[in-house]
This record gives sequence, structure tokens and C-alpha cells, in this order.
Amino acid sequence: MRHVLMLGAAMWAGVALAAPPTATTVKLNAEAAASLNFADTADFERARRGFVATLPEGKIVGADGTVLRDLGAFEFLKAKHPSSVNPSLWRNAQLTAMHGLFQVAEGIWQVRGFDLSNMTIIAGKTGWIIIDPMTTADAAKAAMAVVTAKLGSRPIVAMIYTHSHVDHFGGAQGIVDPADVASGKVAVYAPAGFLEHAVSENVIAGNAMGRRALYMFGAGLPAGPEGMVGTGIGPRGTGGAITLIPPTHEVKATGETAIIDGVMVEFQMTPGTEAPAEMNFYLPASRALCLAENGNGAMHNVLTPRGALVRDAKAWSDYLGQALRLYGGRSDVVFTSHHWPRWGQSDVTSYIAKHRDAYKFVHDQSVRMMNNGMTGVEIGNVLKLPPVLAREWYNRGNYGSVSFNARAVYQRYMGHYDGNPVNLDPLPPVDVAKKLVAAMGGGEKVLTLGRAAHAAGDDRWAAELLGRLVFAEPTNAAAKAALADALEQLGYRAESAPWRNMYLSAVQDLRGAEKTSVAAQGAFDLARAMPMGSLLDLLAVRLVPDRVGDSRMTIAFVDPSTKVREFVTIQNGVMIHEAGVSDAAEATLTATVPAMLALLGQQATPADLIAKGMLAIDGDRSVLLRFGSLFETPPALFPLVTRSQ
Repeated sequence: MRHVLMLGAAMWAGVALAAPPTATTVKLNAEAAASLNFADTADFERARRGFVATLPEGKIVGADGTVLRDLGAFEFLKAKHPSSVNPSLWRNAQLTAMHGLFQVAEGIWQVRGFDLSNMTIIAGKTGWIIIDPMTTADAAKAAMAVVTAKLGSRPIVAMIYTHSHVDHFGGAQGIVDPADVASGKVAVYAPAGFLEHAVSENVIAGNAMGRRALYMFGAGLPAGPEGMVGTGIGPRGTGGAITLIPPTHEVKATGETAIIDGVMVEFQMTPGTEAPAEMNFYLPASRALCLAENGNGAMHNVLTPRGALVRDAKAWSDYLGQALRLYGGRSDVVFTSHHWPRWGQSDVTSYIAKHRDAYKFVHDQSVRMMNNGMTGVEIGNVLKLPPVLAREWYNRGNYGSVSFNARAVYQRYMGHYDGNPVNLDPLPPVDVAKKLVAAMGGGEKVLTLGRAAHAAGDDRWAAELLGRLVFAEPTNAAAKAALADALEQLGYRAESAPWRNMYLSAVQDLRGAEKTSVAAQGAFDLARAMPMGSLLDLLAVRLVPDRVGDSRMTIAFVDPSTKVREFVTIQNGVMIHEAGVSDAAEATLTATVPAMLALLGQQATPADLIAKGMLAIDGDRSVLLRFGSLFETPPALFPLVTRSQ
């Protein structure tokens, strides 16, 4: 249930010294720089336009005085790009590191650079309408402090969540009191399915997603030319409490309108694009279009490396095309949930059209090559955007990449199996590694080959060889060191910020940087919004079959706040839950989801909850005691680039 995408605290201590870029890395990054149109500086003008102010002290501080984000930590980006960073990525990082309050149009502002995402502020007749209140309460609170200082104090009368990812709603309680929402003083708009997806996306596979997110977003990397330079869609995220206020208004159809505090808003539904529940919206009076996270200043991920359901590149393109038809001809500005706005109808329409075409090209050509017999890996290695699309900076692979997205399209249609029976029943990676290392003449031979490949600048091949050796011989310190050297150079060359962060995070692990505990503040607040069924789904995937054995048990869980009764059966090594059935159970537990979470997380005892009237147990209590012993808690920091002996 923990969402670690935005952790501000370091995951590692004792960071190992970075190696300098090799001659090959220097050469490749220089060639990349020569191939790019750095004379086009329009994005720098766009990103600076309308600047009002930023935090005077330059720090986002938590309630306990902890510095959650030092906005000045990326001052090093003002220099010319170094050889240790891909020049395209360096440019992206320079832009996303710009922070402060910016005016977008009359009555519309954005706070950018305080978090991964932007928070947009719209002036209504009586108060503020907030779009996407960032990831944490502390980030949103800091943003509103600048708004109040520079634009004046006004009440927040409404919030709009454009989609169901945590960096677009997690800061809600930092600026809005849930009691004001409950009383009707503040309205909250979201696309259909928002709440379901907001609380469920990271529940079932949340532990694995969270671990991979630590790599993807560089949670433990130091900021610097040899470390983290950004995420591709924003600077480093801000730590603090992740919160959620459920929506009061669900938008269901394209063309649906609402007058929010005197402001007319027209919605466009875009489900299955960047998020399973997402929407764009248009402000007719301002001639302003918000593309949520369907439009960006860089190519996005059709499949995020942290893990999620694969997205639909064709639908993504289609909805951008629909937005162009519906709003392009009547928009003077387009703004998004990340990056910076674009002004002028010509720029707006060209941007939407070419961004649309980039996703359509990746989709169509991946499918064409697939139908000609190529696999996802093969397609990803050869597919390139045509120059007319690739030269646009907003189509560069600073976040997503053509290579990864081509493989995602293949996966969406064909799955992980590539059709070759050799790969139908593959051996486990460790077994393959051991057999290959033995077949190549043993560990020393493979280490020699890997080092030679690295010395020759062939670091992809070096990583293939040395990665196998590390899996085959997990205690081989020389192999880990050599693999770290190869991955480090791949990180230095990566145009994609997530690729760089993943390579360099693996280097940290391989060099033995000490792992420290990771805490996601406020994740409980997000989890408590789950329906009882989602909580039981989470428990079901943590059930250990051997602990069940041949026994059978039945338990009813009743949520008194919703009156929903879930009938649970555990047998045959699985846990099944059914709502709306009246079968008799051996025991019944009546408790809200927050009380259940407190109980399962050992934050409270049954006696405590019973005394407070938050828990009632009927029937055979021994069944409930045994129920609690059937589940495991997975390790939060399981290895990715290594394997245990």
C-alpha cells in the first residue's frame, strides 16, 4: 500500500564515489549534442514566462522543521552540460528545475518546480479553484504560501483532480480541510473511476512497484552531474504526507460542463491514456486548454518502468486528436500537469498534432514490425521517430523513450512471450546465469570478457555479461564492481531520466552503499480510502498457502460505515471474498477499513479497538486469530540488480 514514488529521504547512506565518464561516453554525448537543435531556446522562454515569485528561503520544510526539499540543490544545472550527462537530458533538467509561481493567462497561474507535478490555480468569483494539488501536503502547503503572499488570501472553493496518480492529488489535505469538503464548502471534481484507481493501482502489486519506483525516480541518488539531475517530468519530488480527499463530483462524459465558482469548465474524458482515469478540460472564457498528463514537454511512458498496466498508445493519440478537433482552434494557451505552457494558437495546434503523431507513429510502426515477425526487443532496438517529429523537444525521450514504448506496444498486443518455443518455458534467471557462465569457461573468463567490453566502450554487452556473472556468483565482489562501472556509463549516456536513475541506483546497490529505512509518510491516509474489498484483495495476494494447508475457514467482514458485508472463504490455498451474500460465517468482524489497517499494521490491539467501539467480533474468535497468521509481509527492499546466494 505504500507509495514510494515521491520519497524525499535518501535510501542509501555512504554513497560510493562516482567514476568519471569514459572516452566512449564523452564521444557519444558530444555526438548527441551535435545532433540536437540547441539553437531552439523557445522552451526556456516559455518556462520563464509569467514568473511572479518563489519561496524566498528556497526550502520546503515539514511541520517538524525537517527540510523536505532544498530548491537550490539543483543550482549546478546552470552550468554547461557535462560529459557525465546526456545533453538532451541536461537541457530537460535545467527546465524542470525552474521553480516558482508563474502566470499562465488572466486569472490562471501555476506553481512549478516544487514537486514532480504542477499545481494550477484558477481565480473564481469568490475563491481559488485548485488543479492537481501535488503529491504531498507539505508541497501543496508551500505552493499555497507563495500564492497567498503574492496574489492575496482567498478561500479554496474547489479542486479538480485531472487523473488518478498520486502526484496529482496527494497534497489535497495540505490546503483543504476534509471537513469543508464534507460540509459542501469545497467541491472536488475527478474523472469517472478516479477513486477506484487512485487507491487500487498500487495495492495489489504495490510492494514491487514501490521498490522499482525507488530506482526509477532516483530516490537515493545525490543531486549532481554524476548523480540525479531530475526525473524527466519534474525535479526531485518533495517528501511529506501523502493524503487524499475523495471527490464529490464525478465527471463521466466528454462535453460535460460545470460552472465552478462562476468559471465555465468543459471536460474531455481520456480514460486508458496516461492513467486509467484521466480527463482534459477547457476554459472557454480564457481560451485555455488543460491537457492533464496527456500532453508533456517530453515523450511519456506507454509502460512505466516502475510497473503498472500497459497503456494504450493508440487511444492516447486518438484523444489528443480529439482535443485538437474540439479545442485547438479556440485555444490561445495550453497548459499541462507537468512542464510548461505554450501560447499562441499556431503553437498550440502544432504541439498537439505532433505530440499526437509521435504516439501514433510508435503504435503503428511497432504493430507493423510485429506483423512482419519482429519481437518487442528487436523493434525497440531499431524504431526511431521520423526527423519531423524527433526534432521537436517535446517528443524527445527525456522521460519515456521510443525503445521502451515500442516494447510496451508489443506487450499490449502480444504479451511477454515472443512466439519462439525456445522461450516458451525459460529457465529461472539465476539458473541461466550459472549455466552460461560455466559454458563460457567460468567466472574469471566472463569477468575478463566483461571488463574488455567495458574498456572498448561496449557497455551494453559488458552489462549483459557481467549481469549474468553477478547472478551466478552473488558474492563475487569483482563482478559487482565491474558491472557497476558498465551501468554507470550507460546512465551517463541515457537521454531518459528514469533510465539514468535506474542505472545509477543499481550502481549504488552494487557498490554496497548502506541501505537505510524508507518511510512513506501519510500512506495510511491514502490506504484508508480503500473499500473493504480492495483491502481483502491485498490480503489475498499475501496469503501463504502452506499456512492454510488442507483446512477451510469462513469469516465475514462488515464495514459499518458503508454497510458492506464481505464473505471470505479460505481453502485450497486461496482466499475468496464475495460481497452481497448472506452465507453463515464461523466468525464476523465488524470494523471500518481504517480500523482494519490499524489492526493489521499492529498500530492497535483488538482490545484497544473494541474499547473504543471501533471493532466488534462475533462467533469463534480463534478463527480470527488463525486468520491473522496466514499472511506474509514482503520485503520492501528486495534486490533488483543482484540475487542472494
